[in-house]
Amino acid sequence: MLDIRTKQEQVKTQELFALTEKLAQVRGELLTQQRILQDIIESIANERACERINKQEFFLRNSAQTDERIKQLKGAVKELESKQKDMIAEVLKIRRSKEGLERLREQAKKRYIEEQDKLEQKQLDEMAVMNFVRGEQDSETTEHQEIRKSGYQEK
Repeated sequence: MLDIRTKQEQVKTQELFALTEKLAQVRGELLTQQRILQDIIESIANERACERINKQEFFLRNSAQTDERIKQLKGAVKELESKQKDMIAEVLKIRRSKEGLERLREQAKKRYIEEQDKLEQKQLDEMAVMNFVRGEQDSETTEHQEIRKSGYQEK
C-alpha cells in the first residue's frame, strides 16, 4: 500500500509541475498581450494629431479581438489556478496518507523486533533451565554412582 501511495504521489507531483508550467506559460502570454496593447496605446499617444486619428480608428476596430484574447487568457489563468489549488490539496492528502503508512510500518517493524527478542529470550531461558536440570541430574547420577561404588567396596 505504501508503494502505491508513493507512486501516486510521484504521478500527482509530476502532473502538478506540468500544470504549473502551463499556468506560467499562459500568464506569460497574458502579460505579452497586455504589454503589446499598452505599447500600441503609448505609440498612438505619441503620434501627431492627424496621424493619431487614423491609428486610433484602426486600433479601436481591432482592439475587440485583443480584448477578447486577454479575457480568454484571464479565464484560462483562473481555471488553471483553481486546478493547481485542487491538485496541491490532492498531493498533500496523498503525502499525509503515505506518511501515516510509513509510521505504521515502522511501528509494525518495532513490534516484530520486540516479539522476536522476547521469543529469543524465552528460548534462552528454556535452554538455561534444561541445562540446569541436566546438570542436577548428572550430579545426582554421579552421587548415586559414587554411593554404589563405595557400597560395593565396603562389601
